[in-house]
Amino acid sequence: MASAAAGAGAEGTGTGNGSGSSSSTGTGTPTTTPTVCLIVLGMAGSGKTTFVQRLTGHLHLKGCPPYLINLDPAVHEIPVPANIDIRDTVNYKEVMKQYGLGPNGGIVTALNLFATRFDQVMKFIEKRQQDCRYVLIDTPGQIEVFTWSASGTIITEALASTFATVIVYVMDTSRSTNPVTFMSNMLYACSILYKTRLPFIVVMNKVDIVSHTFAVEWMTDFESFQDALNQETSFASNLTRSMSLVLDEFYSTLRVVGVSAVEGTGMDDFLGHVAEAVVEYDLEYRPYYLKMKQHLADKEMRNREEQLERLRRDMGDVSMDSDHQSPSADREGEVEAGPSGLILSRGAGDELQEEVDSDTDDLDHQKAEEQREEPAFQRYLQQRRHENQLATKE
Repeated sequence: MASAAAGAGAEGTGTGNGSGSSSSTGTGTPTTTPTVCLIVLGMAGSGKTTFVQRLTGHLHLKGCPPYLINLDPAVHEIPVPANIDIRDTVNYKEVMKQYGLGPNGGIVTALNLFATRFDQVMKFIEKRQQDCRYVLIDTPGQIEVFTWSASGTIITEALASTFATVIVYVMDTSRSTNPVTFMSNMLYACSILYKTRLPFIVVMNKVDIVSHTFAVEWMTDFESFQDALNQETSFASNLTRSMSLVLDEFYSTLRVVGVSAVEGTGMDDFLGHVAEAVVEYDLEYRPYYLKMKQHLADKEMRNREEQLERLRRDMGDVSMDSDHQSPSADREGEVEAGPSGLILSRGAGDELQEEVDSDTDDLDHQKAEEQREEPAFQRYLQQRRHENQLATKE
């Protein structure tokens, strides 16, 4: 696997010159707006990549070119140039061959490999955040590969802990006219919402084929959805009827927008919902992720302190007692505190050694080593004598 820097080989392409996170008010005073990361999820065939393409073109027309990241290693080609493309970093077919995996396993492994270098991706985004207001992340068609994998969690939390992050769930409206299929989509959306714990927008795509008004009515009018379910006689309809009662609370706070990725309708409404989601992120989600980030930093600090304490205990067994210090050490004023003391006072020892001529550094170092070993060897001899005396008495 090449480095993520190579994966960003197209970094900077397709962005153009435009106002990113820097804009100006009517008085000409520049204002700074936060960078927004939009993670686009959705089932296979829902139109995620086409939606990303249309949104990219719409933002270019508004003079606000986005920063595009492709996380689908199995896609043959993408309709817009990506600033960072996972295919430049991980060879999907080579991963399948080397690890003996199938298509889905290859995608999961490729994402895991890419996630190990995602810190470099974060650096690229931070460098361009002054120029790019939006960061669009296109995910694999197999939604479960990204949503429920460790790499998906790592990538999502890394973005959310630094930038305002919004989950965009793209839904195929034309295939959701059946109430059972509609409920399946809503259950998946609900699970992703509570899994990611981030602002959530449902994009009902393909409204040029079927209007999304029926779906909005089902979400707001319980009786209307029940009437549609009464026409279903399958076993799944009974489960759907029960689940519809559970999702009422989910519907009440859900942002829904109908768009057509082919015709470009609904893009302005979508950006309006994104602006509301950013405000929600700042008020409710950012404090949580900052707290989680601080918790991880504190945990890492505690782990380091515990490792250092274990090292002190392990090395303390050979620390030199004042009773076993060699006369030569007392004579020369070289008081050693044992190996643990050398670790903790490494800087002070270096300052003392600067006063010694460089031609005698090796000799002095050898003498110091002998002086450290002598007390330990003496204790060893004493222990052996004691053991021999006990053996003789027996």
